[in-house]
Amino acid sequence: SSNRTGSSPLTFTLTAIPGVAVSSSWVALPLCCLYLLMLLGNCCLLWTIRAEHTLHSPMYYFLSMLALADLGLSLCTLPTVLATFSAPATSLPFQACLAQMYFIHAFSAIESGVLVAMAFDRFVAICHPLRYGSILSGSLVARAGALIVLRGVLVVLPVAVLMARMPFCRSRVLSHSFCLHQDMLRLACGDVRPSSWYGLSAVILTKGLDSLAILLSYVLIVRAILGTVSVEARAKAFSTCVSHLCAVLIFYVPLISLSIIHRFGNLPSLTHTLLADAYLLVPPVLNPLVYSWKTQQIRRRILLLLCRRGS
Repeated sequence: SSNRTGSSPLTFTLTAIPGVAVSSSWVALPLCCLYLLMLLGNCCLLWTIRAEHTLHSPMYYFLSMLALADLGLSLCTLPTVLATFSAPATSLPFQACLAQMYFIHAFSAIESGVLVAMAFDRFVAICHPLRYGSILSGSLVARAGALIVLRGVLVVLPVAVLMARMPFCRSRVLSHSFCLHQDMLRLACGDVRPSSWYGLSAVILTKGLDSLAILLSYVLIVRAILGTVSVEARAKAFSTCVSHLCAVLIFYVPLISLSIIHRFGNLPSLTHTLLADAYLLVPPVLNPLVYSWKTQQIRRRILLLLCRRGS
């Protein structure tokens, strides 16, 4: 038996993409570009919302929270993802792996909550436009943001506490270049059922309920839009939801696929790795692009910034 009480400290070995040699520049370079694009995109988005006074509204406050969650989610994985492609064997101490797992799942829960808040924002804007300012007041937005963060922080805490008490006496090689709950749990010995069942319950109570809330919001939105007589008004209402719908699909499709495969699937390890990378890398990269493309004020500010830098 080999666990944290042994003679050597417990470490996990991280793996890159199966079948791809480490120190592979053709993979490391695109990953660096993706992380750079993520940093630039989300930082530009935050700067634009802060600088453009016409964007000081609940919708863009929630978008700022989404950008911050994306930054946190990506920065959690940045050191280990890049390290796996630059070192023959990348090891991570148990405490560092546990911390990374906690922050990945906490930021993921926060991002899910922000998407629910943005769905509610679109519901109020379309179904109750005259009461938009009174319903989504500044104090309500602040309380909603604090509640979303608090929920993400607290709901994942028992996962980390249960994992910290687990003995590990099997292989310590993880399937990804970062630490995820189910990936660490499969290496534990002893009774893993409490941690596994709580992890599943946490996913259902956060992402499961969040996805149902978003679906309900859009059912009400579609019903309100279809009740509009003007075709132009319908098109305009639908267009205001396109960015949020893209963000929801970008976030939930890889997440649900990865959860199903981890628990019930028996697919090649390459599939697991690619879905996990898509779950953590694709939303932070695409969300700023989607909202910049759909929002005229953001496009104008970013172009103005680029013109100033060029001159």
